Amino acid sequence: MTGSATDFATLALSPQALANLKQLGYLQMTPIQAASLPVALLGRDLIAQAKTGSGKTAAFALALLANLNARRFAVQAMVLCPTRELADQVTTEIRRLARAEENIKVVTLCGGVALRGQLASLEHGAHIVVGTPGRIMDHLDRGSLDLSALNTLVLDEADRMLDMGFFDDIAKVARLCPKERQTLLFSATYPEGIARLSAQFMKDPQQITVQSQHDHGKIRQRWYQVTNTERLHAVSLLLNHFRPQSTLAFCNTKQQCRDLVQVLQAQGFSALALFGELEQRERDQVLVQFANRSCSVLVATDVAARGLDIADLEAVINVDVTPDSEVHIHRIGRTGRGDAEGLALNLASMDEMGSVGKIEQLQGRESEWHPLAELTPDAAGPLQPPMATLQIVGGRKEKIRAGDVLGALTGEAGFSKEQVGKINVNEFSTYVAVERRIAREAAHRLSTGRVKGKTVKVRLLDDVA
Repeated sequence: MTGSATDFATLALSPQALANLKQLGYLQMTPIQAASLPVALLGRDLIAQAKTGSGKTAAFALALLANLNARRFAVQAMVLCPTRELADQVTTEIRRLARAEENIKVVTLCGGVALRGQLASLEHGAHIVVGTPGRIMDHLDRGSLDLSALNTLVLDEADRMLDMGFFDDIAKVARLCPKERQTLLFSATYPEGIARLSAQFMKDPQQITVQSQHDHGKIRQRWYQVTNTERLHAVSLLLNHFRPQSTLAFCNTKQQCRDLVQVLQAQGFSALALFGELEQRERDQVLVQFANRSCSVLVATDVAARGLDIADLEAVINVDVTPDSEVHIHRIGRTGRGDAEGLALNLASMDEMGSVGKIEQLQGRESEWHPLAELTPDAAGPLQPPMATLQIVGGRKEKIRAGDVLGALTGEAGFSKEQVGKINVNEFSTYVAVERRIAREAAHRLSTGRVKGKTVKVRLLDDVA
């Protein structure tokens, strides 16, 4: 065979699968794909340590698709994920990679969504199920999910699932799967719970660790010493000095998240908080606004940010230092993806220096310290996000598609395609990003016009000055 060791053509994949990969722009395997795919395609059990954004989804998706018989309408593969957001991303990725095959059906089973639709999807027959442990257990208890034909079980971000208390659920789900199956476990860190899990239900798994460090040159990391009273104000100094378009700010507690968002909003920043307590609907709204560029700063706890994979994140700010140095690596690895440069800005007080030392040890280098005094604000004031979000009452249930909304805005409402950003159609709501300066006008024209021949209720989610 021709090609280098990182060429997909060196793998035992069908010609259609290889042609589809080429079409999707997958030319060379990432390190985790090159290390795990040859083993996974042989049917071996696998424990792979790799961070989010390393290409791990394709690593397990290509393996489970290779095991699949498209003509057999039964659940043959299942992927367990910690959060609904991650499950949605995994489903989307599997669908893209499955395009080479005829009609592969992938069903997402997560909490926060009505059971009815999920039951109907399962009745129509699915090949692959992607979901969160709690909701998968619900379906198994109800007898609506039949795993007798399962040949591949994937645990994605297993460390996160353990953090969230899913150990027993995962073990129970695994016990209900056929004994003769392949199990692929992916995890960014390797807590002792992983060894306990694998001992319970994996067969002689091969362990693979891909260097968890980030390319030193891709992420610029700076540290600033602060007192606890300066900390929140220091975040706005950083934002005004570096002016990132899109920032994820990590706090160690929910209360700190709330306090920081209040401070930032009072200073004119477009900031939203994401923490465990939020209802699914509010969580969806916050994530949509951050991903579609109508909110510049997302303030989150580690638990809330699990499974988030946001493209083009310019900066990560560690408002508090995490006592877990591997979590620090995980946090900053969300910026500087692909070919982009990333910025990791860290605030630390004297009593956090022990944790800073642990991070330095893990990264194998000393921290680069800068004085807060060198941060100079821009006279233009807080950087405003380029977009604003309109919420339309009505979604998939009303058969609304993204094309209908784009058509209404560029047709009757008279805006150009360039003025419209991301459109997210959820079950009961549709969110559309439009250029900030036309937001009020767009909301007005949409609510006085028609989408799909019907009048719709529209509201502007954020206050546009």
